[in-house]
Amino acid sequence: MASVVEFRGLTGGYRCGYCDSREGKVSCGMWAHSLTAQDYQDLIDRGWRRSGKYVYKPVMNQTCCPQYTIRCRPLHFQPSKSHKKVLKKMLKFLTKGEITKGGCADEPMDSTVEHAVAGDFAFIKKLDLQCDLTALSDDLKESVKSEESQPTENMKKEESPELIQPQDSEEKLGSGEPSRSVKVHSIPKPGKGADLSKPPCRKAKEIRKERKRLKLMQQSPSGEPVGERPGLQPSSEPPSWSSPKAKSNQPKSLEDFLFEPLPEDALHKLEVRVVRSSPPSSQFKATFQESYQLYKRYQMIVHKDPSDKPTVSQFTRFLCSSPLEPESPPDGPECGYGSFHQQYWLDGKIIAVGVIDILPYCVSSVYLYYDPDYSFLSLGVYSALREIAFTKQLHEKTPQLSYYYMGFYIHSCPKMKYKGQYRPSDLLCPETYVWVPIEQCLPSLENAKYCRFNQDPEAVDEGRCVEPDRLQVLHRKAIMPYGMYRKQQKDPSEEVTVLQYASLVGQRCSERMLLFRN
Repeated sequence: MASVVEFRGLTGGYRCGYCDSREGKVSCGMWAHSLTAQDYQDLIDRGWRRSGKYVYKPVMNQTCCPQYTIRCRPLHFQPSKSHKKVLKKMLKFLTKGEITKGGCADEPMDSTVEHAVAGDFAFIKKLDLQCDLTALSDDLKESVKSEESQPTENMKKEESPELIQPQDSEEKLGSGEPSRSVKVHSIPKPGKGADLSKPPCRKAKEIRKERKRLKLMQQSPSGEPVGERPGLQPSSEPPSWSSPKAKSNQPKSLEDFLFEPLPEDALHKLEVRVVRSSPPSSQFKATFQESYQLYKRYQMIVHKDPSDKPTVSQFTRFLCSSPLEPESPPDGPECGYGSFHQQYWLDGKIIAVGVIDILPYCVSSVYLYYDPDYSFLSLGVYSALREIAFTKQLHEKTPQLSYYYMGFYIHSCPKMKYKGQYRPSDLLCPETYVWVPIEQCLPSLENAKYCRFNQDPEAVDEGRCVEPDRLQVLHRKAIMPYGMYRKQQKDPSEEVTVLQYASLVGQRCSERMLLFRN
């Protein structure tokens, strides 16, 4: 089935969940009855993001807290020192039951479910009633199907298999190159901190070893270290650069930490299960109540929600319902594309759930909730690292799937700046929609909330809509190009609305998605 959306236009004057401004939030939104994985991929590559079936795009140069789409490049990711602390903490807990207090700040990919659409709750709930897919009559659905080409053979009706990732399983690293990005060379002003475009500082021990190696090479006529020169007897303890242990001195990869085999007498067992949430798989249905109760407890304890706020309806609307159509192409991942819950099972019970979308080029993080009793494990950070590793696993079968999208980076909000710690990562230019390394963006963001990251003044949005007449409209049970639809309309405001929609979704999506007009 093709993507079907209802554009709701610009909404402004709502409360911002990040800075608590009462009227500072400005965004454009649309209700998505259905979305193909490729259409949603293209939308998030233009700054859109979904909350349930509501898809929104901040008006970056007007909203109080500009939200920049951020993606991590897992194929080149190396865990930081703080990340390693979290991974070691989990390993100690699983092995010996050791509980370590403090450490890395625990932040999920979006700190609360309301922040993204704060102030829009009543609006979205109203849309939920007005725009539910059942509102499209059966004959209207049939007209959509009849206008489409023959269904793709790649689509599989059967339920996707449940993926289980035990703690002691082995995973191989994939390889690949990041897609098109723009490097913007800039130097931070004095007093603004370290130059993040330069390599990180080295440890004193490594510097001493390097000096010793250079000194020995200078003393040697051949320019080789003494221990490696022919005819000379090496010392009983060879230098570190020629030691057979050199390999073990290489930094451990993310997988080395995550999938280190546990001893047979380990006190705890952790496994990660990926279950399809929309349409709900049998595994999802079987664990729905347990998952909801975990969400409710998380919202009440961590975010201080009253007991009557995290209802089943709210949980379903924002974290279970999804417009993404399930797709299982032969060259795609084993689980297929669509929306999933990544469940963390500890000793037979769910302690955390990561809500994710699996798309043609990325794993997109939606939300995380967890048992507050296990907050000492820094599950927000741990789950992000697991999702990065999961992206690399999917990349092995689907080479183009090589990015991990972390939602929005909000530099003006201290609580949301942690996303920039997962390197290497890129921010999306809000004007030309190209990816720019975050190191090149930070100096500009220190000076202004809103920035155009692409510093080429002549660069334009290559995916902009240049032929609006080819935009597809669904009107009165018929699919037609906008050029034909426009001739039937007399209201000038209708053209303004449709052209605004076209400019925001771009040429490709405007030609593939069906814009429902009542």
